[in-house]
Amino acid sequence: MDILKALLVDDEEELVSTLVERLGYRGVIAQYALTGPDALDKLRTEKFDVVVLDLKMPGMSGLDVLTVIKREFPAIPVLLITGHGSPTDSSDVIPDGAYDFLPKPVSLEKLIEKIREAVAAQ
Repeated sequence: MDILKALLVDDEEELVSTLVERLGYRGVIAQYALTGPDALDKLRTEKFDVVVLDLKMPGMSGLDVLTVIKREFPAIPVLLITGHGSPTDSSDVIPDGAYDFLPKPVSLEKLIEKIREAVAAQ
């Protein structure tokens, strides 16, 4: 499979910077943004194969960011992650536009598996 480029969006800088580094060791080129507006700026200037998006962030929520991504970049798959339960308090419902939902803490292996699966499905 070709090298994938991922954008990770999470307000927990230590977590997301570590994930970016670890993904790099596994052949996934990754960058991160700490806010929704920063993520959207990156998406508007660079090409990404997938977005991994935290659901709960201050300011612009993950669901708000997802809505804009799906409007402006409908072909980019979005994986939601959160440490606050499921996105809708019902683990079997994934918000419209999201490819899948992963609870934190997410294992690196599971994240890579879902990233590859989401890109392959596009």
